[in-house]
Amino acid sequence: MKALEQKIIVRVANASDVTYAHTITDEMQSSAKARGTGIAKRTPEYVAKKMEEGKAVIAVEQDGTWVGFCYIEVWGHETFVANSGLIVAPAHRKSGVAKLIKQTIFNLSKERYPTAKIFGLTTGLAVMKINSDLGYEPVTYSELTDDEEFWAGCKSCVNYEILQSKERKNCMCTAMLYDPADHYTTQETSAEFKVNSKLYERFMKFKQNNLLKWFRKKEKHTSKKNSIEKK
Repeated sequence: MKALEQKIIVRVANASDVTYAHTITDEMQSSAKARGTGIAKRTPEYVAKKMEEGKAVIAVEQDGTWVGFCYIEVWGHETFVANSGLIVAPAHRKSGVAKLIKQTIFNLSKERYPTAKIFGLTTGLAVMKINSDLGYEPVTYSELTDDEEFWAGCKSCVNYEILQSKERKNCMCTAMLYDPADHYTTQETSAEFKVNSKLYERFMKFKQNNLLKWFRKKEKHTSKKNSIEKK
């Protein structure tokens, strides 16, 4: 258990935290809508199960007010672990709590699955920085798990058709990976991100804009083709 400024407690979630499940999933959806990005939808029941299994980290104020959350998913017979669903209440963003949640869930993942590769998908530069500080490196989608259940979870994302059209080789998110058997030091990954952060930011915007343009053009072409065929 850790405290942030002696006010916020970040700890492993348990069955007593299931009362926060609806608040968490509601905030996940509203946050994704506000950012205009996609997200794999998770139900309150799914989040509650992660809490009951001890595969989640929660942040709360001393009076019990919910602050943030993240959970663990395991794929490929425990060869891959994803730290997913990072979300922080609007009032506590840019306070440093997101970094503490990520650090705690990262440590929990390594403790429970010491040989697994830990990965994440993100559309945000801030999360990329946090991941880099933990030792993650940007990778191609081909280096992620090939577990069909993981990719099926993307079906609820608004960008799923782009992912499918690109044969799961690219999408709006940037993939990052930590390999316990072969990795740089946290000092090296953090320094590399600091040097290239502007480049990453431009690349993410360029990739997202171009994928959207490509997909809209493809949709327009398909719609026109279907219209001609109906005639």
